Amino acid sequence: MLGLMQDWPLLIHRIIDHAARQHGTREVVSRSVEGPIHRTTYAEVQKRSLKVAQRLARDGIQHGDRVATLAWNTWRHLEAWYGICGTGAIYHTVNPRLFPDQIAWIINHAEDRILLLDLTFVPLVEALAERLPTIERYVILTDAAHMPATKLKNAVAYEDWLAQADGDFRWAELDERTAAGLCYTSGTTGNPKGVLYSHRSNVLHSMALANPDAFNLSSRTAILPVVPLFHANSWSLAFSAPMMGAKLVMPGAKLDGASIYELLETEHCTATAGVPTVWLSLLQYVQNEKKTFSSLEYLLVGGSAAPRALIAAFEAMGINVVHAWGMTEMSPVGSLGAIKESVKDLAPDAILDLKAKQGFAPFGVEMKITNDANEDLPWDGKTFGRLKVAGCSVTSSYFRVDEKVLDDKGFFDTGDVATIDANGYMQITDRAKDVIKSGGEWISSIELENLAVGHPDVAEAAVIGVAHPKWDERPLLVIVPKPGTHPTRESLIAYMTGKIAKWWMPDDVQFVSEIPHTATGKINKLRLRDEFADYKLPEV
Repeated sequence: MLGLMQDWPLLIHRIIDHAARQHGTREVVSRSVEGPIHRTTYAEVQKRSLKVAQRLARDGIQHGDRVATLAWNTWRHLEAWYGICGTGAIYHTVNPRLFPDQIAWIINHAEDRILLLDLTFVPLVEALAERLPTIERYVILTDAAHMPATKLKNAVAYEDWLAQADGDFRWAELDERTAAGLCYTSGTTGNPKGVLYSHRSNVLHSMALANPDAFNLSSRTAILPVVPLFHANSWSLAFSAPMMGAKLVMPGAKLDGASIYELLETEHCTATAGVPTVWLSLLQYVQNEKKTFSSLEYLLVGGSAAPRALIAAFEAMGINVVHAWGMTEMSPVGSLGAIKESVKDLAPDAILDLKAKQGFAPFGVEMKITNDANEDLPWDGKTFGRLKVAGCSVTSSYFRVDEKVLDDKGFFDTGDVATIDANGYMQITDRAKDVIKSGGEWISSIELENLAVGHPDVAEAAVIGVAHPKWDERPLLVIVPKPGTHPTRESLIAYMTGKIAKWWMPDDVQFVSEIPHTATGKINKLRLRDEFADYKLPEV
């Protein structure tokens, strides 16, 4: 027997329609690529999204076609997303931080028909255009006054293109399982792989993340997503914020500490979200300039493990830091570190230790750790295992790749090694490919990195395993010093002594001016290992 409820498909355009009806005057503020601050509302974003959809239809875009965006977080990028989805087409967010060859590869693999791009990326795309045969038109996200001279095929200024539509358009009628978005992994070990989101998966994921133990969004929230729209749906904030009527503040292309601080303060933001490198930059700016936060209450950090010292510094300013974890294949959020009732009475240091973990799974995500035989391991906070996940917003396969990605029980292997404690809090100890195997035991490079960053003279730290004739591998600590400081190997080892097991202690420390990162802001261990391929430990 079926229920007697209305068949109301979970479609993305319903989000912006709801925002326009119930929160129509709520602001969407952007630092434009051209420079000035731009202000609009959800009602206006919805109207212009309908024009985008109408204009795409006139250009021949049909259900299932891919429309690429190469753009920063601005109102134009946001309304383009809703317009693309509203036609039944698929938004394909291209990460500009990928190598040019990878950008060309994913656009061709997706067979994108139209590319919407910001002014910043016109030179990049001009250099690639001859290698992009499926692109029929380039829409530059600007107005006529700022439109550059370009030889890009059928290039048009976005505002001129949009002016040719009146918005008299009806959203496409779709099954909620219809494909809505396409995002490719960063491809550090081969070609990027496409993850194809559905309307249903995006809506359910966004609903789950709006909750108090997740992003804690409401119509009273003003949130600045520093995490880009091209990083797996901007952690769903492009959907969750309008869904709840939260004020949305978009940073554009300026992501330095001073620019982020300015927007947080002038727009009275209560929440923000980004990767640890962004928050390290903001923290250094605030400390150096002796600034304080007047409205910020809630800071989300994810993308890579956040150092305990970073969390502690913001918490000391009265800001609730929530650690999150996920991946492109999960839409992307898989866990969040809110404090459960069962642990709320722990001592402050214990709470801080808990916040340094990646948190527990929200509704819609199942999580477990297994051994190599796919046997479940205990949730005791000590046993390491392969982290596997399942849920309504977890991929079942990659786009146009004939490869099985789920195990026999329907779980996706994340490639991470983790522990889960009795309260359900998960902690990533390493990528399976990055874990250091010393004398048959595992050493967590992430834990060593986060400890080292707590040293007052350390700006960034990375740990890799290097060959050892007796122990197989031993940890090497690579440090970027803070400007004007001169930490030594001895001072780092002394700082870490007593805080970790003796056999975990790095065998050596190397100082560099820069640590390589992937296109998604994570430490690129593959490149780092290449750079130190000929390195020999002192005793070896």
